[in-house]
Amino acid sequence: MTTPIITSYDHFLHDLKTRIRAARTRAALAANRELVLLYWQIGRDILERQEREGWGAKVIERLARDLRSEFPDMKGFSPRNMLFMRAFAEAFSDEAKVKRLVSQLPWGHVVRLIQKVKSPEEREWYIRKAFEHGWSRDILVMQIESRLFVRQGKAVSNFAATLPPLQSDLAEQTLKDPYLFDFLGLGNEAQEREVERELVKHITSFLLELGAGFSFVGKQVHLEVEGEDFFIDLLFYHLKLRCYVVIELKACAFKPEYAGKLNFYLSAVDATMRHESDNPSIGLILCKDRKGLIAEYALKDISKPMGVSEYQLVAAIPENLKGSLPTIEELEAEFSDNVKECNSTEE
Repeated sequence: MTTPIITSYDHFLHDLKTRIRAARTRAALAANRELVLLYWQIGRDILERQEREGWGAKVIERLARDLRSEFPDMKGFSPRNMLFMRAFAEAFSDEAKVKRLVSQLPWGHVVRLIQKVKSPEEREWYIRKAFEHGWSRDILVMQIESRLFVRQGKAVSNFAATLPPLQSDLAEQTLKDPYLFDFLGLGNEAQEREVERELVKHITSFLLELGAGFSFVGKQVHLEVEGEDFFIDLLFYHLKLRCYVVIELKACAFKPEYAGKLNFYLSAVDATMRHESDNPSIGLILCKDRKGLIAEYALKDISKPMGVSEYQLVAAIPENLKGSLPTIEELEAEFSDNVKECNSTEE
């Protein structure tokens, strides 16, 4: 006879725990918003007084010393952090935008944005993405350093002609060009199977590079059509697009015939795997190189939605080192016997 009481109590306790956690989260978010806004206001006031009253840079050291003396339990009043407050107010002059947008992020995120991103448009884009996807500070820095802003939505695709407008826009922004797989530790001459194997081995990093919403289904996914066997390199499901995403890897330059093969795979996936509530499957060809016009022509009259992007296995060379390295022409002259074209036969 005691079971109903225990069950009722358990439900009540669970409800209280849920409400307490939610309240703590709201309190933490509110505290963060207030702190970020306070830092912005301090930075704005320093800027105004330096301009109006001619205060020099040393006033920041004096302010830091006096504020730390008055508030010894607060860690944010170092001279360096107060310089960031000044830079914060200089970078974001609109208080309404600071309240509505920037204050949603922790102060550490804001500092990294000030340090690493100069364009206001780019800063705002990273702020929205960081909040939308819950990026940690390290992930935010990684996305900035990989130049995600300029890569997002740059794949060649036929989405506008093959998908409804809302899904087309989302699919367009889902794909990048190029994709960076420098976390694999492979050289530029790695073969398709080797790249595929390492991507699956490093699936967490691969999913992070693909972007939010991708769920891994499998590699070398078997399809049987009229007694013949076919194998999809990589198969994903995208939770926002609500569709399968078929990825084909090519360790060479894009060729028009790759689009025909991917079109076949998409038809087979839609016929044998797609649920009636799913959207049409999307294809992505990842290749070592692609010429935009060739890819555009290849996709133009294809009925299935697909895109073409490059991938890079080695991180880009820093600008300050480029001048000291041999040119492509010099390397080709030196190693002309070793220059090979991609094999035209399929595996």
